[in-house]
Amino acid sequence: MTDLEIVSRLPQDERCLLMPLVRTTKTFWLWAGLMAAITLWSAFAYVYQLRNGLGVTGLNTPEYWGIYIICFVFFIGISHAGTLISAILRVAHAEWRRSITRSAEFITVLVIGFGAVQPILDLGRPDRVLNVFLHSQPFSPLLWDVLSIGLYFTASSVYLYVPMIPDLALIRDLGLRPRLLYRFLAIGYHDTPEARHTLERIIAVLAVAVIPIAVSVHTVIGWIFSLTLRPMWHSTIFGPYFVMGAIFSGIAALIIAMAILRRVYRLEAYFKDIHFNNMGLLLLVMTVLWSYFTLAENLTVWYGGEEAELATLYSKLSGEFALPFWLMVALCSVVPFALMARRGTRGVTGTVVASVGVVIGMWLERFNIVVPTSYHPRFQLPEVHYLPSWVELSIMAGTFSGFILVYMVATKFFPIISIWEIKEGREKSIAEVSERVAAYLPDDLAAVKP
Repeated sequence: MTDLEIVSRLPQDERCLLMPLVRTTKTFWLWAGLMAAITLWSAFAYVYQLRNGLGVTGLNTPEYWGIYIICFVFFIGISHAGTLISAILRVAHAEWRRSITRSAEFITVLVIGFGAVQPILDLGRPDRVLNVFLHSQPFSPLLWDVLSIGLYFTASSVYLYVPMIPDLALIRDLGLRPRLLYRFLAIGYHDTPEARHTLERIIAVLAVAVIPIAVSVHTVIGWIFSLTLRPMWHSTIFGPYFVMGAIFSGIAALIIAMAILRRVYRLEAYFKDIHFNNMGLLLLVMTVLWSYFTLAENLTVWYGGEEAELATLYSKLSGEFALPFWLMVALCSVVPFALMARRGTRGVTGTVVASVGVVIGMWLERFNIVVPTSYHPRFQLPEVHYLPSWVELSIMAGTFSGFILVYMVATKFFPIISIWEIKEGREKSIAEVSERVAAYLPDDLAAVKP
């Protein structure tokens, strides 16, 4: 019996959620081929950079970072889609989370790797990354960053893998290929009440533990900027500002992933309008917070009147960086607020449009943090301009395509929605739900004896 025949005979939930593992369309192969081609081109661009040095990029003095560090901050921010959102919703016992947690956790684990490689791309000699360990400085934020990202990747990988074990055991027992892979990953798990109880306790501990780890990662990335004396970087707001921005872009990335999975794998019954409405509300809250933090950051600089900081600020408000700055404001504040503030536009289309705007806007935010400050140091330098070369743009495109390709491949080996959590949710009786809801209601005072 083929894998497709085995899956076709399963109950509804298992059949719908395992079908992507055994059925691949021509459209999938076309998109996978396109993403692979872009990724290979970016690999060629990086080899070209290695052979000819960083001179082939647009990096110069004083703009040492450019596209690579912009993408580093951006991708690590996107990684908060899974860990924080999934963990917080799980801790809060939000029942609607069941369909979205797995896809969010996959985003986290996969995107961390593509983000962490960006500083290595920025090095003229990648072997020098070893100097962070061989000649480390305990008080250097760069060392803190390496350690926090390593811990974050480890914790997120465990947090993705542990809740997946019951589904891996189900696939193992069905005999789907590759059998050795599923037998190895299922680690002998059998879904007994005792095993399920132990598993859920471990998941609960991981959900609580991973939240402060995720917060620490983007806080440390913010400190890489703020623990210097450069204009508009040396600010106490950068830690929380970066964490908030990471959650903001993570929510937007998750909404886009949900919409694509919903359309491609016909999962409308699992990614429902209520999920997009609830995620849209989260996006609305983060839109307001982002607008507040952005206003506070720029208002403080303007009111302080320090010369170098004002030069940086005015270059963004009305100078050479006015276009990316105001486009950022429109995409991260005006557009998502206008769409998410109305119930009628918090459907699939509205939330996706707002999320695409937020993802682009948050990339521009990182650009507006990195580049303008480098143009306006506290000491005078000859006027220079930064224009990314084809090498940087190719490598950036390859980073995006590589992430999409790996995510696509992952959906062909692992259920993108947690099967056992969906089944558990269906098995909850109406009496249990009613009892939980009743606990939040006021007592019937007429039935209370004086």
